[in-house]
Amino acid sequence: MIQRKRTREIKIGKIKIGGNNPIAVQTMCNTKTRDAEATVKQIREVEEAGCEIIRVTVNDMDAAKALPAIKKDINIPLVADIHFDYKLALEAAKTVDKLRINPGNIGSQEKIEAVVKAAKDRNLPIRIGVNGGSIEKEIIAKYPGTKVPPEAAVESAMRHVKILEDLDFEDIAISIKFSDVQRTMKSYELISSKVDYPLHVGVTEAGTVWAGTIANSIGIGALLLEGIGDTIRVSLAGPLTEEVRAGFQILKSLELREKGPRITACPTCGRTEIDLIGLAEKVEQAVAARKITAPIHIAVMGCVVNGPGEAREADIGVCGGKKMGVIIKKGIVLRNVPEENLFEEFMKEVEKTAKEHDAKKKK
Repeated sequence: MIQRKRTREIKIGKIKIGGNNPIAVQTMCNTKTRDAEATVKQIREVEEAGCEIIRVTVNDMDAAKALPAIKKDINIPLVADIHFDYKLALEAAKTVDKLRINPGNIGSQEKIEAVVKAAKDRNLPIRIGVNGGSIEKEIIAKYPGTKVPPEAAVESAMRHVKILEDLDFEDIAISIKFSDVQRTMKSYELISSKVDYPLHVGVTEAGTVWAGTIANSIGIGALLLEGIGDTIRVSLAGPLTEEVRAGFQILKSLELREKGPRITACPTCGRTEIDLIGLAEKVEQAVAARKITAPIHIAVMGCVVNGPGEAREADIGVCGGKKMGVIIKKGIVLRNVPEENLFEEFMKEVEKTAKEHDAKKKK
């Protein structure tokens, strides 16, 4: 059982993070925010994938002015990502649910105070986000070497935290990200030991869908096992829906969230006598296409060695035999099915099991 570090609770629109709240999954649009129509379209796509918080770039006033049109057509909290220009933060604060801004980067004390006042007036939290490539030069100079160490990133984050705290503002979330797992993990471990603010966890610029998912799974997963993390983003050079899917899969693998079915499948070996990999892929695709959302455990197993045991522990499972499969529901054998009919028959039982789960939950 993972023991999560207790952090203070903050509210982002209708979502709460920190405290005992579920770990939220978020992503960031890659559209030009000034194009409200394209941005809304992308947000709706990730909403359908389960995204719970969405962030958009606000890099000019046209982008800031587009935020109301975006906000009215989406269903999840909207975060404005702003650098350097405090006027953009003031404009965005009229609409969004959270600001992502490093207060030390937006100019004079007067400008910082104006942004903090706007956030207070609308009960908006502020996320301080430090990346390995954006740390202040004077801090980096304290740490000789070719790589910026985690300590430098934490020092930068704490500098921004102090600016807000000195203005009596503590509705704060923090992220400290590197593009490699080890520095990312060390940074979060250090900052977690210093503050009780909720932490947004991820490995930034981690790579393509394949490589980036692996890096994020290791980094995010290891931190979550330590109890660190209140919201996550799997950063990938690929479709945003893949970020959301990977995020929930990490949480499901650690039994921290029940969001849709969990599918287990064996890697196959020489004992397998059905097209197990093809069956598992078809089941996964069908579950997504049919929008099965019940958090049931589905097992697709290949032979009689581990198959019966794994399928017995699942809500619904199939165990392969010689050109056939045995469908097992909660440990009870339902029937043997020829391989050519196995997918269709198994999916009938999957859908039935999901409906039974949903009906039981409503009672």
